[in-house]
Amino acid sequence: MPEASHFSRMKRRGDRIAVVTAYDAPTAAIEAGAGADIILVGDSVGVNILGYAHECEVTLDDIAHHLAAVRRGAPDLYVIADLPYATYEAPTQAIESARRLRSAGADCVKFEGGRPDIAAALTQAGFDLCGHLGLESQHQAVKRRQGRDAAAAAKIYDDALALDAAGAKFLVLELVPQELAGRIARDIGAVTIGIGSGQETDGQVLVVNDLAGLTPRDFKHNRRYGAVGAAMRDAVAAYVQDVRAGAFPGPEHAFQMPPEELAAFKRIRP
Repeated sequence: MPEASHFSRMKRRGDRIAVVTAYDAPTAAIEAGAGADIILVGDSVGVNILGYAHECEVTLDDIAHHLAAVRRGAPDLYVIADLPYATYEAPTQAIESARRLRSAGADCVKFEGGRPDIAAALTQAGFDLCGHLGLESQHQAVKRRQGRDAAAAAKIYDDALALDAAGAKFLVLELVPQELAGRIARDIGAVTIGIGSGQETDGQVLVVNDLAGLTPRDFKHNRRYGAVGAAMRDAVAAYVQDVRAGAFPGPEHAFQMPPEELAAFKRIRP
């Protein structure tokens, strides 16, 4: 099992780090087999799996449940888990929430916003921490690019330095200008993971539903590497057609009792 220091060494060497979300054991096993470096069990589980309208609806129980499944599917990968909305409002609450996720299998916990007090409390309590700046889905109703003007960019930059100083091991930068993301990546020790923030971060993260083509919507920051959604629709449609036509199941999909057992059954229940 790699530790956070492994990824710090990758940053220093200039090796790119591939992070991807997962929410269940089979997907986590596939990602481990495909060579992913880190799995993120994000609050994106709410809109991608649970049918919630917004990430702020995700609970600590939700994350812990899906995190445990991911850990069973990828026992040897480093796993980051989101602290959900309103579970880290104070240091003591953040530590209690982080303990819950650690017990479910998290190597590292992540929260949104420039909260160096929360970061310091978690790191001092012995948790690996991942910050998250730029687009903060838990706290922003409209999802749009961040840091587009100088003042907003300076705020994100200052927050990044503060989280780094508080001991964060990782920092997700979501939908910020690539120039800003690159400057932060160069100026902090924490490993930067970008999403929609250009090539200059130390690693990248995508939502597995988006990259695999399960999500119907196209996002500028995403590249579709598959058409899993279309393949699943085609497979289910073919199954439904075969069931209705009587073409499934066929003889090869059933089994028969041994003749002597069938005869005995008919004697018992003539």
